[in-house]
Amino acid sequence: MERIKKNLCSVVPAKAGTRKKRNLDSRMRGNDRIVDILRSGGVGILPTDTIYGIVGSALMPKTVTRIYRLRKRNLKKPMIVLIASIEDIKQFGIVIDVATKKVLARVWPGKVSIIFPISPRRKSELKRFRYLHRGTGALAFRIPRSAWLRKLLEETGPLVAPSVNFEGELPALTIRAAKKYFGKNVDFYINAGRLVSKPSTLIKIEKGKVTVLREGAAKLDSGL
Repeated sequence: MERIKKNLCSVVPAKAGTRKKRNLDSRMRGNDRIVDILRSGGVGILPTDTIYGIVGSALMPKTVTRIYRLRKRNLKKPMIVLIASIEDIKQFGIVIDVATKKVLARVWPGKVSIIFPISPRRKSELKRFRYLHRGTGALAFRIPRSAWLRKLLEETGPLVAPSVNFEGELPALTIRAAKKYFGKNVDFYINAGRLVSKPSTLIKIEKGKVTVLREGAAKLDSGL
């Protein structure tokens, strides 16, 4: 693979500390190079619907391994996968029942990440995606609230998107902070100003019943 040029894209908002969504949206939609980089196995920094994430294709083991190494991440901890639609989950060997679909319709798109077990009957997927589930047999997914990010995911396919930091350190809230962590070791940066948010709310669903595993950016309806 041809070496990817570093720091290919930077979208700068009008004022420091603000997020100019229209500008970011238009630049991202037209930036085929970012899509090409991610499709080719590259890794970059971009704004998610919570904070900045270091992203790469969830379907490429080498890319996922690269992100683990860059972040110095605990190898036993799976990463959350961003998807464009519920249909994207099927390729990972996950079966969604009717009760679960009703819950998904109420929380997605949104700042809620959901852990799904890979069906024990899908032995090939359990084996194929071990680099993602890290032996847990389960994966966490999120359909982000951000429309431009969902559009990007439609082009790139599912992306792993852990926060921009080394294991145990504070997440980068700005691109400047992100570059202190990763410098030229990633293939692009997308600048959306300062992003401050709690991480996504993490839940699991069993027989239509929701269990909150981590309180986060989304407040769930008590009726769930």
